[in-house]
Amino acid sequence: MKRYFMFGLLLVLTITLAACAESSGGASDGAANAEDGGVIDVVWYPNESGSDMKASRDEIGELIKDATGQEVEHHLTTDYAIAIETIVNNNAELAFMGAQGYIEANQRNEKIQPLVVPTGASGTLDDAVYHSWLAVNIDDQEAYKKDGDFSLDTIADKKMSFVSNSSTSGFKVPASGIISHFTDKELEETDLMEGGPLFSQVLFGNSHQGSAVNLLNGNADVAAFCDTCVENYVELVEGEPNRAGSVYRVKDDASEPFNTVKGKEFILISVTPVLNAPFVGNMDLLGEEGFKKLQEYFSSDDVANNEKIFVPEDSNESALFFKSGDERFAPVEDKWFDPIRELSK
Repeated sequence: MKRYFMFGLLLVLTITLAACAESSGGASDGAANAEDGGVIDVVWYPNESGSDMKASRDEIGELIKDATGQEVEHHLTTDYAIAIETIVNNNAELAFMGAQGYIEANQRNEKIQPLVVPTGASGTLDDAVYHSWLAVNIDDQEAYKKDGDFSLDTIADKKMSFVSNSSTSGFKVPASGIISHFTDKELEETDLMEGGPLFSQVLFGNSHQGSAVNLLNGNADVAAFCDTCVENYVELVEGEPNRAGSVYRVKDDASEPFNTVKGKEFILISVTPVLNAPFVGNMDLLGEEGFKKLQEYFSSDDVANNEKIFVPEDSNESALFFKSGDERFAPVEDKWFDPIRELSK
């Protein structure tokens, strides 16, 4: 009995070790598997991980499958840091992330490279921007004005909500503007991550949606979030899009997390253009040929004309990308993101 027991134990151990060796592999093994028809893993930020974005994620998955012939798995997250770690540590081939997240990932793993970004309505990179907002509740707007105009002076000692310190439009860009405004306080980025130096309290929503809800449910006085991440949940009711002084209202049929603040209104006190977010690829896992194949297909006319990818602007569907003109995906190089890098210098 003892001999049979030891033989069985050794057999189980051998099978287990073989399975571990097959599934783990190094970076080079991952690249080989991807090129030989393995599964492509796409990691998504919390902003794009919600159920309302499933149709867009699935269509992007089909796009990747068409380009490569490989199956696609979607890696959903609840935290920016997790998404960045996933692709940096060779646990995903692709990611859709903001400029700041890409810069952080590239610093830690130079094999993370930008694939494409969505263009502006011109179909070029000239207007490939979205917008970082600072917003306050509509009933409180007068408290944020000086001599009749909105002023950043008024946000001192308030409860502030950001998205994540790895968010471009939800932290990096607004933080840079705030630091530049309060020159007398000699602030650094870390000073804006906690209450005391400028704000009475600092919250992080972990997504743009979460930061906006922090404002609308009364947990924060001022919130940073971007236009594109909340456009499926809110509607413009006064003013022009992306202008300080414009008023937005949460739609009556808004899904989570806005379902608890339906009908609430907020007003923009500051608007800043931001470079569009890229799809990025892990060259270690994709290989150069796989990377180029994806880049060419993403940038094709077929994809630009796919209404499931670039949803018509007048539709009532939730989507990642909308078509108001000649929007499409365009290849982009690392140096295109240098303006965001400069914010850290």
